[in-house]
Amino acid sequence: MAAPPDMELSPTLSLELLPTDPLLLILSFLDYRDLVSCCYLNRRLNQLSSHDPLWKRHCKKYWLISEEEKSRRNQSWRAIFISTYSDLGRYIHYYATLKKAWDDLEQYLGQWCPRMISSLKESVREEDLDAVEAQIHCKLPDDYRCSFRIHNGQKLVVPGLMGSMALSNHYRSEDLLDIDTAAGGFQQRLGLKQCLPLTFCIHTGLSQYMALESVEGRNKYEIFYQCPEQMARNPSTIVMFITGTSYLEWFTSYVNKVVTGGYPIIRDQIFRYVHDKDCVATTEDITVSVSTSFLPELSSVHPPHYFFTYRIRIEMSKDALPENACQLESRYWRITNAKGDVEEVQGPGVVGEFPVISPGKVYEYTSCTTFTTTSGYMEGYYTFHCLYNKDRFFNVTIPRFHMVCPEFKVSTA
Repeated sequence: MAAPPDMELSPTLSLELLPTDPLLLILSFLDYRDLVSCCYLNRRLNQLSSHDPLWKRHCKKYWLISEEEKSRRNQSWRAIFISTYSDLGRYIHYYATLKKAWDDLEQYLGQWCPRMISSLKESVREEDLDAVEAQIHCKLPDDYRCSFRIHNGQKLVVPGLMGSMALSNHYRSEDLLDIDTAAGGFQQRLGLKQCLPLTFCIHTGLSQYMALESVEGRNKYEIFYQCPEQMARNPSTIVMFITGTSYLEWFTSYVNKVVTGGYPIIRDQIFRYVHDKDCVATTEDITVSVSTSFLPELSSVHPPHYFFTYRIRIEMSKDALPENACQLESRYWRITNAKGDVEEVQGPGVVGEFPVISPGKVYEYTSCTTFTTTSGYMEGYYTFHCLYNKDRFFNVTIPRFHMVCPEFKVSTA
């Protein structure tokens, strides 16, 4: 007896019978690994996964390949992905982030610090990085290696790519070391065992180091400034002021600060003053803003001496009346440390000057302070007198600004 029509079995659904467009849409959601796996399942999926537009997204996501770059290379998206992967595949989770950081930095430097561009060095080869590992008998982290496949640091010049700092009698400018110079400074001495220098200041000898192993109280890949522990019995004992937890985090956070205007550009250099956007006060037509920086090379933990520098910007509104022009007469500071101890300072002018402020004019200066605690804050006011009314004096508020020492630890050497 024949089966009723509603009981007839449907033919088996075959992949070969499915229309192409829905399958391509499904494949477009796969990551590159799954797309590659599809090549080995059957002939149909092999053909579909080779569809060139599917690889466009992966080329842009992982290698930042633009349409212009594709046209220049005269290759398919799939061929570009495969050839790039064969060269940089081990860095696929870092490359796009670091390449964008370098591209953004170069674009910014081209606009604001053009002479620094010429100090950047071309990329290194994979075998060069392997040779350095063999030389120092230690593995380099992939994010560090990846960055040097894009740019091999910079030449030892001034100004340095990693920022400058200047006081009346102190100047620091840090270069990002190329791989050979860094390898030459690799440390195996007690206190800095298995530490690779990332930066170097020609004037002070200061470096930021990256720990390649978890030894002497450091975490693997931690980045830090090293300063002597002045009261330790062991001269190898150092204090480490932590500046990053990995190369990727350290470098990209610095670049982000630079390209978003977080650091001021002064005389074609990047100055590492941190500005709190809330640290601004306006009195009548005059606005005062403050940025600060911690200087590890002038600080110590034992005895406690934490050195900070601050940069003050005083600006009169361009819409102010000309008769509002005035001259700074004196300053008053109220300085409070983390214990609540208060020091008051009052005196004539600022850094030996008595600046005149008029509509649209800006006056900036740099000074410094120290705390016996790891943090503290300052606030106060300037007293001005009007140039067109000598009898009129008024106070201009200096906003409260905080200074905090970065996390630090003492080596267990």
